[in-house]
Order: sequence, then C-alpha cells, then structure tokens
Amino acid sequence: MNWNIFKPEPKKQIVPKAVERDFEREYGKLQQLEEQTKKLQKDMKKSIEADLAMSKSAVKISSDLLANPLCEPDPGFLEMVTALDTAMKRMDAFNQEKVNQIQKTVMDPLKRFSSVFPSLNMAVKRREQALQEYKRLQSKLEKYEEKEKTGAVIAKLHQAREELRPVRDDFTAKNIQLLEEMPQFYNSRVDYFKPSFESLIRAQVVYYTEMSRVFGDLAQQVDQVELTDQERERENEARLAELRGLSIVADD
Repeated sequence: MNWNIFKPEPKKQIVPKAVERDFEREYGKLQQLEEQTKKLQKDMKKSIEADLAMSKSAVKISSDLLANPLCEPDPGFLEMVTALDTAMKRMDAFNQEKVNQIQKTVMDPLKRFSSVFPSLNMAVKRREQALQEYKRLQSKLEKYEEKEKTGAVIAKLHQAREELRPVRDDFTAKNIQLLEEMPQFYNSRVDYFKPSFESLIRAQVVYYTEMSRVFGDLAQQVDQVELTDQERERENEARLAELRGLSIVADD
C-alpha cells in the first residue's frame, strides 16, 4: 500500500512482501466489511420506513372507509369495516412494537459496529505515515553508508541511525498490532451480529404470528356465511352485472 509512489524507495526491503500482502489482504477484508455494514444499515432503514408507511396506510384506508357515507346505509357493512379498522389498528400497534425491537437489537448494534471503522482507518493511516517516515530515514541512512567514511560522514551516519531507531520501532509496533487485531476484529463479526439477527427473526415471528391471529379473528367476523372462492367470485360478478344494468352506467 504505497501512498507516496513518487518518493524514492530505500534499497533495503522495509517490509517483507509476504507481510505487506497479509496486511493488504486483512485490511481489504475490513474495508469490504465496512462497506457491507453501511449498505445493511441503509437497507434496514429503508425496510423499516416502508414497513411503517404500509402499516399507517392500512390504518388510514380503514379509517377513511369508516368515515365514508358508503357504510352508513348498511349496518352489516359498517360492522365489517369497523372490524377491519380495529384489526388494522391492532396490527399497526404490533408493527410499532416490532420496529422498536428491531431498532434496539439490530439498528443500534449496527450503528455501534460502524462507529469502530473510523478509528481503524485512522490506525491504518498512522501506520502508513510511520512507514513513509521509516523509508525516508532509511534512504537517508543508505545515502551516508555509500559515502566515503570521513569524520563528518561518520558523525552524520551515527545521527541518521539514531533518528531511524525510534521511527523503526514505532512502525514495527503499529504494524504488529494491526496484523494481530485486524483479523480478530473481522472474525468477531459473527459473534457480534448473531444475537441481533436472532432477535430480528424472533421479532418477525412474533409479528406474523399476531397477524395470523388478528386476521383469523377478522375472517370469522367477515365470513359469517362461508363461501368458496368460486362462489364469492360468481356473487361479485352477479352484483357487477346488476350495476352495469343501471341506466346511469349504460353505454351510450
């Protein structure tokens, strides 16, 4: 990961190629994980917003039907729409509970997990800065090593070695730490997210179980006269034929 490609490289191999490949591989995995985590956050947010919008829309439809004069002349129809409105409000309440649970057990942990990446990226940046400083001082040292060993050159050589030592140690420490901790962080993702997605599944199961119960109750209230789908379709067609026979909807 050479961010300063136009600076002269020292002759000495600062970081073995195998080590640099390992570093780039591990950091690449974390960059991909960061991208996927952000995408998951975005998709989950969209899903929650769509879920809430659909639930509120269903409540509005049933409420609008109740306020519609269409229901007034027919007590049976009014009773059916009232049952629908009650069912929609119950489902909206269950949906809000589900969303709250998902927010607490999935979205919040996702947000906390994502907050780690800026610090990680900064640590990688500092490692790269330390590497470039190491290379600069190593090149400086090599320049003096190639010169004729006069008193002045020997003094500068000694000074260059003294300048290089703490920078080399600093880079080595940063490099070792990242090579150890990047795989640990990446491998922790499953243990971190598994409880969240178990909770997501449970929230969905509870919600759809309640939905089945609510709509089962609603079906019993609406289908007081049991009809097959074919019978219901024939009844609808008969009603539609009666409407078409009215003069106000007849073709000119």
